[in-house]
Formats: sequence, structure tokens, C-alpha cells
Amino acid sequence: MRSRPYTALVTVAAVAALTATACTAQDQAQHKPKDKAALFKPGSEISYKKYGKDYPATKVTDGPGPCSYESISRKDYSGQTLKIISHAVPVIGEPTQLHARQFEEITGGKVEVVNVPFGELHQKILTPLQAGQPAYDVMFYPSLWVGDMAPYLAPVPKAYLDTPGMKDVTETYMDVATWNGKVVQYPVDGDRHYLKVRTDVLKDPKWKAAFKAATGEDLRVPKTWAEYQETAKFFSGKDVDGDGKANYGSAEVTKRDDLTFSAFISRAAPYVKNPDVKGGIFFDVETMKPLINTPGFVRALDDMVKAKSTWAPGGANFGLGDEIFSFGGGQTLMSYSWDDAFIQAQQPDSRIRNKVQAAPLPGSTEVYNRTTRSWDEKANQAPYFTWGWTSAVAKASRHQQMAFDYLCFFSNEANTALDLTIGRFGVNPYRYAHFDPGFWENLGWKKDVAESYVRTLAGMEKSPNRVFDLRVPGVNQYMSALANGVAAALAGQSSPQRALDGVAREWSKITDQIGKDKVQNAYRNVVALEDNS
Repeated sequence: MRSRPYTALVTVAAVAALTATACTAQDQAQHKPKDKAALFKPGSEISYKKYGKDYPATKVTDGPGPCSYESISRKDYSGQTLKIISHAVPVIGEPTQLHARQFEEITGGKVEVVNVPFGELHQKILTPLQAGQPAYDVMFYPSLWVGDMAPYLAPVPKAYLDTPGMKDVTETYMDVATWNGKVVQYPVDGDRHYLKVRTDVLKDPKWKAAFKAATGEDLRVPKTWAEYQETAKFFSGKDVDGDGKANYGSAEVTKRDDLTFSAFISRAAPYVKNPDVKGGIFFDVETMKPLINTPGFVRALDDMVKAKSTWAPGGANFGLGDEIFSFGGGQTLMSYSWDDAFIQAQQPDSRIRNKVQAAPLPGSTEVYNRTTRSWDEKANQAPYFTWGWTSAVAKASRHQQMAFDYLCFFSNEANTALDLTIGRFGVNPYRYAHFDPGFWENLGWKKDVAESYVRTLAGMEKSPNRVFDLRVPGVNQYMSALANGVAAALAGQSSPQRALDGVAREWSKITDQIGKDKVQNAYRNVVALEDNS
């Protein structure tokens, strides 16, 4: 993997204003902005306090550059309307609305935002695109849908790729934004799964002694899924807070229709991503035979079924929001998935603020080798870069410059710095600048908490043994089939092996329906990311 130095979150040098892209017939038909006097002075103080008490009082400085408040406020889009589709509030939907309101205020243009539940978002975006009648100029959606969306997206113009903020996007997330050599998605988020734990419990001498007496092992941040299970089992049902209420070991995303497939992939990663075996984990890239029912995946699902005893009441039907507030609110000792649960725990009013730590996803002591069809006995970890939210502009939009200006503004340094601090927003680190512990310490995080967070995220970027989501046409069908299989096993309706055998059969049918060559060509992009080639 190519390397790139980390940069501190400091104001970057000013760059020239965005230049117009080469004229085409379509460009000529589009509406360009007029110029007007700036509404902000360079270096203005930016906060969200005017938009209500639900927003932190955090203040940042508007940095220079073409995406800044000062630069965007020079553009007059009065008389023009931008149409945007995004996820339901709050996750990504709330910042979409907030920045749309700000964009209207400073440019004079009108911005219409439609918020759609996750289960409907894919169809609401793709169906009009396929019909040649895009209903929206800007679209926010999970980046793993790129295999379906790419034919209908406008490549990000060079002028925007040359902005300071875009140049600071990590290599991994620029790769995620790229399809067949072109950047067609505009980075606004960086998602990965990692472990979150409560250090006030794990480092408490009383609990360390009790754990040692009960298990014969030292209490520590779990290194493997087996350790995770043992720790979670020990603490489930115990009152670790002294508030008279039981706490529980693990909060996990288990609801069938709410991203449980991602939680399962986290558990499977160290069992299936063998650093000595190239060629992808979901399919054999040469034959496109599904690998989802091979021993590594089966073991992970068996682990997940056993973990049920460590979940809080209702934990067998937790969606992402439930996981966020269960760990972030202190109910559970550990969780794994997106950044949001950690950021929630670090909110200024959180009772466990600065009592948490980030760490790599648990690994394993052996990893399946599909070439030799046997287990390799060695310690293994595999960071999981899960899909993450992204954005894009429709190729057929007649307001492309306005659309790209909105995304440029949405993700400018000031807005991103503020959005990162609001757990419910679902905006997580995706630039090298976000790996500066000082940024988080300035928000009130203790030094050790900030360093654990940054160290965990930065380490994932450097790992040579990474797992990425399936990003092929029909990905929703594949993941829906996987979620159904996982749900069946968790409900006790099927053994892990039988459940995943059923998923493999469904995957083969989906591939045949879509076309083997079409899926295979797209899957090679995923394999290239995982193999760092």
C-alpha cells in the first residue's frame, strides 16, 4: 500500500478559486452562479449554535480555500433549485439538512432535501437513474452501492479534487470513492469497525481481581473473539456502575434489516482474511463460487450465536441506533461497529466520557486457508473498512456546479470538524488531519482516550491485511440474503452451517441473474483493495 504522511488539523494555504470545467454541450446547458460580495471574512468563527440547543457550542475557524464559508458565500445561486436525497434523520440525514439550510442562506439558492429510510434508499435513488430521469442532483448513500450507481454518476471535476480538503482524504477513502479509475463519489465520511471498551471497568482493581478469580485469566482489552466472549460473559448481569441496574457485556447490531451483515463480517474478518491467500474472501474471483459458507464464516456465526447470552434485554433485535446508545450510554461494557458509539460515549454530557478506549477489532489464534482447506495456526487480525456514507452527483443533473459546490461546502474543514463531534450525525474520520490527537484533545478528550482512538484508526490505514465490503451490482440482494442467514442462526431456526449453505445457494442464484461476468468484473475492484494491489 502506498504511504502518505499524516498532517495535523491546521489551516492550509489558500488555493485558487475553483475553475470552470471544460465546456461541453451539457455544461453549456447548465446554470452557472453569479458572483457577489462575500458574507464571511477570511478566518471567521464558525459554530452551529444559531441552529438550536441540540448542537454543541463548539467553535472552529473557517479555513481558506474554495470550499470555505467565505468562498462559497461569494456565489449567487438565486433562482436555482438543487434536489438532494439522503438517509433519514439523524444519521447523515441531519447534516444533509443542516448544510442545505446553510447553503441556502449564503448562496441564495434553494435546496430541497428528501430523507428516506435505509430500506428504501437504494430503490428511490436507482430506479429514476435507470429510467433516465434522475429525480435528484445530489445523492447520499452507502459507498458499497457504487457497483449499481457508477454508470449514472458524474466524475468529480479536477478543480474539486485539487481542493485542500480533498487532497487530505486518506488513500483508503479515495480508493473507496474511485470506480474503474475515476473518482465518481465525493468523500464525506470514513467508516470502519473497531472495538470500544469501558476502561473504568477493565482497569478497576476490584474487577480485575474478580475476573482473575473466576477465569484464571488477566482482565484486559480483548485481543481475540474468544477473549471478547469470555469478558462479555463475565460481566453480563453485573452492576458495574453501582447504580442498582444490571450492565451487560456486549452490544451488537443484530436486527436483520438494520446492518447485521456488517456486524457479522466484523466477526468473520480474522477467520477468513488469510494474509497468505489472495483473491478475495466473498467469492473465488476466478470461478465466482461463493465462499460465504466456508469454515471461517461458519465459525464466526457460531461465535455470534454463543454471544447472545451476553446481550442486554432486547439485544437480539438491536439496530445501529440501539448499539450506539447501549454502549454510548454505559449500559454495555463493549461494542464493535462504527465510530458513532464511541463518539456518543464522548459527548460532553455522557456519564462515561473519557472512561472509554478504542482498540483494533478482536482477532483469532488461527485463520482458515481456503487453498489448503485447513486452518493455519497463527495470530491473525483483519481490520474491516465497512461501507461508509458517500455522496455523488448525477451525470444527468443540470445543476452540476451547484451540486459539487454544495458537496464541497458540506465537507469543508470547518463543517467536518464540527460534524465529527456529533455522534448522531454519522460523519466519521476520513482525512489524515483527523488522525491528530490534538484535535480531539481540544474537544475535551483526555490524552489517553484521544491517542487510543487515533492509533486505532491510523493503524487500520497501514494494515496489509484488510477487509472491505462487497461492492458489486446487486449488492443489496447479496447482503439481504446474508442478513437472512445470520438472523436464522441467531433465532435458532438453523445451524450456522446450514444457514450459510443457504446463503451460498442464494448468492449463486443472484450472480446468475445479474450476470457472472458483470459481477466478476466489479468484484475484481474489491479484491484489488483487499490485496493492496
